[in-house]
Amino acid sequence: MAIDLRYNAEVTEVVSATEQFIKDTVLPLEDEFKGDLEAAGGDDLRIEMQGKAKAAGIFAPHAPVEYGGLGLNMSDRAPVFEAGGRSVFGPFALNINAPDEGNVHMLDHIASEGQKQQFLAPLSAGDVRSAFAMTEPSPGAGSDPSALATLATKVDGGWKINGHKWFITGADGAGFFIIMARTSGEPGSRGGATMFLAPAPDKGIEIVRHVGTIDKAGIGGHCEIKFHDLFVPDENVLGEVNEGFRYAQVRLGPARMTHVMRWLGVAVRAHEVAVDYVARREAFGTRLGDLGMIQAMVADNVIDLSASRALLIKACHELDLGRNAGDETSIAKTFAAEAYSRVLDRSIQMCGGTGVTDDLPLARLQQELRPFRIYDGPSEVHRWAIAKRAVGRAKKAIDAQDVR
Repeated sequence: MAIDLRYNAEVTEVVSATEQFIKDTVLPLEDEFKGDLEAAGGDDLRIEMQGKAKAAGIFAPHAPVEYGGLGLNMSDRAPVFEAGGRSVFGPFALNINAPDEGNVHMLDHIASEGQKQQFLAPLSAGDVRSAFAMTEPSPGAGSDPSALATLATKVDGGWKINGHKWFITGADGAGFFIIMARTSGEPGSRGGATMFLAPAPDKGIEIVRHVGTIDKAGIGGHCEIKFHDLFVPDENVLGEVNEGFRYAQVRLGPARMTHVMRWLGVAVRAHEVAVDYVARREAFGTRLGDLGMIQAMVADNVIDLSASRALLIKACHELDLGRNAGDETSIAKTFAAEAYSRVLDRSIQMCGGTGVTDDLPLARLQQELRPFRIYDGPSEVHRWAIAKRAVGRAKKAIDAQDVR
């Protein structure tokens, strides 16, 4: 049976409009402010850009149609998010930035109707930002979520949350938090987590500090926060009590793939900048692009980008079929995160000294991209998970043979 990888006319029109919008409206701002979104205006600029994206008909391509989005599935989001990701400001302009995009996806699938009206509707519209509070300082939850230590205690009418989180993206100024807290068991237990929706600001939420990181294209920081007897009413429990880890999978797999989509746009942009440079630059009696060593780097970039896109398409297809897609999303995320880093590094190398200056965007794009090999699961954790599942399948096959 033939496989049709073409996108329908509606999607290709959105992609084209997004590419034009990023080129004409967003990239000039990124270049002017050297990729520093807070310096460019922060939330004020976000709101301004989002207004223009709405007028262009490309705003919130992932959000439900009833909440003002385009309602695209995972497969159709891929080329749109790639186009938006060409600029590190682009995701904020389209309202597809992390963590808001992943939170929209999760709320759409899990939230009650009342929760959708209170939280999903304004988030989809860009009226508020949000934060997903799961990661904790050691020995709390990080790459191992079962180490979750933040505690939610049942009280009359709701829950009181106490705990310590950090690397919470966008926390400063967020309109609400999705908080992962332990409601049963002890740190190290596989279950016992629950997700809570908490409007902000609130006296029970303390922004301790912005954790300094190498990336600058964000709003609200990567914050260390503490919860002090934060009260959350029963109606703001997201999903079922003690099922938070299971519900989180609704968010994590798709969110990993939307990261792959957005950073693909950055990697393609970097590659194009480098190819344009070597096609023009003359040295050693010829154009750099005619030299074999340069051509090898160009070819390796093309291969890495093409392979990343193929793995992304496969994973999105599995997600759209409603499958867990644990292997596919881990494979795509791990390969792409490392491939994009290779692409950025080669692109800088091809441009020589100019590659590490502000005359080209490559150096700052590399700084923005580098954390991708860590967040949403370090490459090492994904490799461990892929191997564990593969060995587990082999053991089951051996046991089945022994039974026969």
